[in-house]
Amino acid sequence: MLPVVQIKGVTHAYLGDHEASLALEDLDLTVEQGEFVSVVGPSGCGKTTLLSIISGLLRPTTGEVAVNGVPVTGPSPRVGYMLQQDYLFPWRSIMDNAVLGLELTGSLDTAGRAKTLQLLADMGLAGKENAYPSQLSGGMRQRVALVRTLAADPELLLLDEPFSALDYQIKLQLEDLVSETLRSRGTTAVLVTHDLSEAIAVSSRVILLQRNPGKIRRIFNVPEEIRLAPPLYARDQPGFGLLFHQIWQEMELAGRES
Repeated sequence: MLPVVQIKGVTHAYLGDHEASLALEDLDLTVEQGEFVSVVGPSGCGKTTLLSIISGLLRPTTGEVAVNGVPVTGPSPRVGYMLQQDYLFPWRSIMDNAVLGLELTGSLDTAGRAKTLQLLADMGLAGKENAYPSQLSGGMRQRVALVRTLAADPELLLLDEPFSALDYQIKLQLEDLVSETLRSRGTTAVLVTHDLSEAIAVSSRVILLQRNPGKIRRIFNVPEEIRLAPPLYARDQPGFGLLFHQIWQEMELAGRES
């Protein structure tokens, strides 16, 4: 079976008026079906650039990216992208926001609406279909954003710090909800986060990037007993603290060497 994500020799440079800045250099990475992988690293190491390239929003300077064996040449409904901001339209109801992706791809039908209603219910939003974004909390709005993304049945979900602006309690609740939802659907996901605890709690692997230029410094495999526990309880598992400190120390070294 082909990997869901296959990145080969990706290098990307941003060109300024007087110089070029190398964001990523010669990066290779594969993500298998059903994996939840987190990408961490110091600021400026190219984490968001990497997600933008996988999503097709950005073409790499050199190298190849494929999703399920199909070369990425631009944005595709096969790849869902969830950001820190929910980007809900304030004049549309929750239901109308949730079906927006289906609408834009011309695939909104009765079955799609029914599936979206069920997703809203699964996210604890039953009865909120006719409400408007201003009537919901930040955590609820992020749930709607997730429903909007999942309603299109993406083969791959990209998450760019989607919980970082939320209160800690809500953040933990959403980690659990998203992790369980993706696991039950068998959805492959790549998360970018600054929170090492979150990265370990939700992932099967943690990819540590170094900067100047952005490269994979080390890949940490999350032990099974941590990986199989819900994120909230994963933090209590033996070995969680040790893995956290290993990643932290490696990131500190990467920061001093860059």
